[in-house]
Amino acid sequence: MATKRKMTIDEQVTYLMQGADYGDEQVKKAMAGELKDRLLEAQKESRPLRIYCGYDPTAPDLHLGHTVTMRKLSQFQELGHEVTFLIGDFTSLVGDPSDKDKLRPRLTPEEIAQNANTYAEQSYKVLDPEKTTIRHNAEWLSKLSFEDLIRLSANFTVQQFLSRDNFANRFNNNDAIYLHEFFYALMQGYDAYMLDADVQVGGTEQLFNIVTAARKLMTALGKKPNIGITMSILPGTDGEIRMSKSLGNHIPIAGDPKDMYGKIMSIPDKAMGIYSRLVTRWTPDEISQMESSLSKGDIHPKEAKMKLAREIVSIYHGKSAAKDAEAEFVRVFQQQGLPEEIAEYKLISGQTVLDVLEATGLTGSRSQARRMIQQNAVRLDDEKLSDPHTEFPGKGVLQVGRRQFIRIV
Repeated sequence: MATKRKMTIDEQVTYLMQGADYGDEQVKKAMAGELKDRLLEAQKESRPLRIYCGYDPTAPDLHLGHTVTMRKLSQFQELGHEVTFLIGDFTSLVGDPSDKDKLRPRLTPEEIAQNANTYAEQSYKVLDPEKTTIRHNAEWLSKLSFEDLIRLSANFTVQQFLSRDNFANRFNNNDAIYLHEFFYALMQGYDAYMLDADVQVGGTEQLFNIVTAARKLMTALGKKPNIGITMSILPGTDGEIRMSKSLGNHIPIAGDPKDMYGKIMSIPDKAMGIYSRLVTRWTPDEISQMESSLSKGDIHPKEAKMKLAREIVSIYHGKSAAKDAEAEFVRVFQQQGLPEEIAEYKLISGQTVLDVLEATGLTGSRSQARRMIQQNAVRLDDEKLSDPHTEFPGKGVLQVGRRQFIRIV
């Protein structure tokens, strides 16, 4: 778990701003400057900073992209600061519109409670449970009156919200924008106020909520505004698009360690830098050294990626599992062997290639199955399967991509 690191204030700022992105270099410099001042102030007062990040429990399982902000919270823990893991059981009733170009589906209280039960447990793969405070924003948001809402909303204009890309796009397309969606930024700002936060961590899509709304609201309510650290978005295994379960480019943190290792090895070389900055325990100096070795040719990209895969698998499954996963990867993919254990699927008469891919779960959807077939990435006993609608040929080892196998019986 988190061990306290000893760093100078400048080193701390560099470490804590690693991976932060504001879309504007001046804003980043301003936030870094404020963070340094706040760290110096806390040092003088011999107190830790109060850090938090909110998580709306919109799904039961977390993938690597969800852990980017948790890794930042963990870094604050390493430096001895107080961390609150805020479960947005009340904000989930609205649904955060920040990264959406359409209305986000609202969850029921039962769905929210069920998902929330798994979030904290999964977060402890990254955070130190003994140094993490769990709070729920229903504690205070559920008690706000209509008068309170009017008082809070009086600090903002409709134009401020409509200037945001997601709302502006919907407005220009004549798509509906519901009034309750505007409340989300107010609610998040009020969370920061109630937690008396020094620093609020979030993704880049949270920039308005954190750097504008929360700071404005805290100032209006008589508190020092929190410093916003908004993190870059982690791309999926394609190295391009935001990691997402619906796109099938995600890496589950509770999945099989061998699968996790293989998926990390499948990311493009160009994505290694952002993965190193966002989801590893490495310091800026360690990452710079790795990148320098790569640019000089002192280390091969595959060797660097294997080191990255070992690090990430170790975080979630331990060093022993990472070692086993690497051994399996080398045996299967570098020595062209088959996995030691292969699940079986009993073929049903009349099933097409597409039916089998969907039924076995080797692809996330029928559309993804078609894409894999088009990319010549589907094989039966090393023979390419090129027609998704033809009847499945018969028994053998079915392979999708480089890492997924199942025995058809």
